[in-house]
Amino acid sequence: MSVITATSAVPPLHSPRSAPRPRVAMMVRSSSAVSAASILTKLHSDCATPLPLLRQVAHAMAADMRAGLAADGASDLKMILSFVDSLPTGDENGLYYALDLGGTNFRVMRVQLGGKEGRVVATEFDQVPIPHELMFATSEELFDFIASKLAKFVEKEGGKFESRPGRTREVGFTFSFAVKQTSINSGVLIKWTKGFAVSGTEGRDVVACLNEAMGRQGLNMRVSALVNDTVGALAGARYWDDNVMVAVILGTGTNASYVERVDNIPKLHAPKSAGGSTIINTEWGAFSRGLPLTEFDREMDAASINPGQQIFEKTISGMYLGEIVRRVLHRMAKDATLFGDSIPEKLQMPFSLRTPDICTMQQDSSKDLEVVGSILYDVAGVNSKLESRKIVVDVCETIAKRGGRLAGAGIVGILQKMEGDSKGAVFGKRTVVAMDGGLYEHYPEYRRHLQDAVTELLGPEISKNIIVQHSKDGSGIGAALLAATNSIYPH
Repeated sequence: MSVITATSAVPPLHSPRSAPRPRVAMMVRSSSAVSAASILTKLHSDCATPLPLLRQVAHAMAADMRAGLAADGASDLKMILSFVDSLPTGDENGLYYALDLGGTNFRVMRVQLGGKEGRVVATEFDQVPIPHELMFATSEELFDFIASKLAKFVEKEGGKFESRPGRTREVGFTFSFAVKQTSINSGVLIKWTKGFAVSGTEGRDVVACLNEAMGRQGLNMRVSALVNDTVGALAGARYWDDNVMVAVILGTGTNASYVERVDNIPKLHAPKSAGGSTIINTEWGAFSRGLPLTEFDREMDAASINPGQQIFEKTISGMYLGEIVRRVLHRMAKDATLFGDSIPEKLQMPFSLRTPDICTMQQDSSKDLEVVGSILYDVAGVNSKLESRKIVVDVCETIAKRGGRLAGAGIVGILQKMEGDSKGAVFGKRTVVAMDGGLYEHYPEYRRHLQDAVTELLGPEISKNIIVQHSKDGSGIGAALLAATNSIYPH
């Protein structure tokens, strides 16, 4: 039977999260012969991403893309048409807004465009955290909250930002969930992901939901472009660089989009002679074939709100990496006395260890890993020894390495599919993959593992032509640019 005890507070170690130390409850564990080293060894084996496995993942990604383009429902990848048939040219001018909903925060932005000479004259944005309860609220409650914050942001318009009198303000709506798009400014929600379970939205046009909410706020504003975050990121990056062909978001969640020729989309039933290109939203978070999964992944998936779904996302994205590490550490504490004879009760709380925490711990270069110790005390309530901290860092590296390398394999799968259909038009020239999202931007070890996987898979010569580069805030600016491209007013 578990016995509740209490530890006394200890002097704080150096940490950016320093705060008064609470008294922390712990649970006394039962004796066990399992060692932390044996759990770690099995974790290394289960998470291994050797080159042959990465090749299989890339090949499966490309195959699933083709199946999803052939028919709806034929693949885990939905391969959703974006209805973006023309990308920004640089001629766009005027004031446009962007609203980005795709994770635990949403962002509002205004962009003043000045045509080919002025380009992006000025930008301004505000980021708003979404209250946790609204992730499980009704559709009207969520969209009313978003519209109210947007209205407050519009009230502050001024300075370099000039809205033309008599015109309805236009907004590009970045909605980073699976949508069945029916036009450039309409789309029906297929399902919520990333921890959202809002009622009354699935099966409805999300543009109508937002337009109605803006109307209730008295906002003279309309959505002129509905875009996925990766579609917006691709448009924003392409505005500056014509060689951008793929965009990937790696943040709370993950997704990828790319430029596809219309005649390579059988489910469009277009004539063989049909020309032109469009952007495809892959919804690659749903990919699942050939992934190296551990018992901790399976336990986390089973406890999630969408078991059996979004397996790729649960393996590589920021929402889940910290939770996987927490589950490993909890097992080590429970079965292998990683933190002494007691099991930290706080470590049993799902998602108490965040991906920014494991990133910070991996970058601790101090002799005694003091930052690691401080984060462990804050999160788990334990005063750890150096050997335990080294094991924790190893676990963080193992999970981050697997995630980064699998993301790299996914990117190569997209590129190989494009190359196979274009016969040299991708690998034979400079091709840019635009990356956005906090995980990619702020986690250098993850970023390095991703790039290593791309280079290993493509080889030294071809990889010289493939540029994987950060495109900060591309999705927000891209949504505003697509709002301008699809404006009801002439430029």
